[in-house]
Amino acid sequence: MGMIGKYARLTPGELQQILGDPALGHRLVEAMGEDEEDGRRLDVDKAWHAMSFFLDRLGFPVEVVFGEQEVAGAPDWGYGPPRYLPPAQVRVAAEGLARIDGATLTGAASRQELFEAGIYPDSIWTRDEDALAYVWAHYDSLVAFMTTAALAGDAVVTWIS
Repeated sequence: MGMIGKYARLTPGELQQILGDPALGHRLVEAMGEDEEDGRRLDVDKAWHAMSFFLDRLGFPVEVVFGEQEVAGAPDWGYGPPRYLPPAQVRVAAEGLARIDGATLTGAASRQELFEAGIYPDSIWTRDEDALAYVWAHYDSLVAFMTTAALAGDAVVTWIS
């Protein structure tokens, strides 16, 4: 199981509903289901911490992994309350992410460097030679998700469950 990074796209109206009634947010997102086929949900599995590490190292201007703002008053969705990016920040994030491919994201990083930095899940860096490809695949999904959200004018809520 473990800690899984999750995202959901929200219309601006849905975001305002959630900000006005934080308990509604979890019900609304759960009603979307886990199905990623409609493009409103994304699960980046355990790659979230490595993506955060690499984006921070690049000085990325938007906190796309943990969200920029907490949904004040929201209940815990797993490992804390959800956070969100309003539509304007989603656009900035999508534009910036589109300029960074997987190889640029990870740079010359080694699996050992990630292990020594304590990047979750630590066991993957010592046993899986394809660990960076795993991060790239989830990163590509995040880029596509944020691009779709930006084009739709949506906000994005993010959480770790």
